[in-house]
Order: sequence, then structure tokens, then C-alpha cells
Amino acid sequence: MDQKRLDWIMSGLNQYTLTKNEDQFVKTTLENFEQKHTLTENQEERLETLYKEKSKLLPNRRDNHFPMRKNLSQKARVRMPRRKVF
Repeated sequence: MDQKRLDWIMSGLNQYTLTKNEDQFVKTTLENFEQKHTLTENQEERLETLYKEKSKLLPNRRDNHFPMRKNLSQKARVRMPRRKVF
């Protein structure tokens, strides 16, 4: 796996909340790649599988983008446009 592919997978995984084990695996894999500039086949397969599993889910970042959506139960007040006064 080359640096470009690893960066692409990591940017995709950053959109999701990882479990402690998944997070530890990703950190260890990145450290190994920085030291050796290569990954084992097992690490590559596990990263690809993790990315595929997470990409089936909705990203967790959406909740952070729209924090006001939690208050949808309140009825919104419709505002009428004001007339221009000359």
C-alpha cells in the first residue's frame, strides 16, 4: 500500500467514531508505516475491511454540523417580510 492510498483510507475513517480497539489498531498501523514505509498484508486487509464496514454507516460528523436540529419538536415561527418604507 502506498502513502496516497493510506491517506485516502485514513481521511475516510476520520469521519466515523472508532472503537478503542479499532482506534488503537489504526494508530499502530500508522506508526508502523511511518517507520517501515510499508504494511503487512494482514494490516492492509484489516484496514480495507474496516473502511468498507464503516463506509456502510452514516458518518458521525453530521451530528456536529447541525446542532440545532435537536430542537425540531418546537414549532418554528414564520416571519412575514417587512414592507419597505420610503
